[in-house]
Amino acid sequence: MITKLLLALKKWALPIVIAYAIALTIGSLVHIGSIPSLGFSFDDKIYHFLAYFVFTILVFNYFNTKQIHHAILISACIVVVYGIIIEVLQNMITSYRTLDVYDVVANVLGVVFATLGLKFRNKLKLK
Repeated sequence: MITKLLLALKKWALPIVIAYAIALTIGSLVHIGSIPSLGFSFDDKIYHFLAYFVFTILVFNYFNTKQIHHAILISACIVVVYGIIIEVLQNMITSYRTLDVYDVVANVLGVVFATLGLKFRNKLKLK
């Protein structure tokens, strides 16, 4: 189901990645007030995990439409570096956000789980 949806969006892969990156950047650097609580003390880490999970899949989909070799690895590296840059920018250019190592860990875990999911999906397709 998800694979068919991603393939249907080939034409829009790059604009979707750009729009998502802009939204993620704005959401990370602009003071947006409080976010909805999930009832945990680590709600923001869950949001980080999900945001970077989705971002990794979107970037992979773009590279995959261009038939770039090692699209999963390249996507993961780009998204991890992006996440680190955003955390550093939060510390440098905002007064209301700080660099949080646990946010970076949540971002990386989102990337890792998305990467594993994509790898697992590819293994199943081969059989």
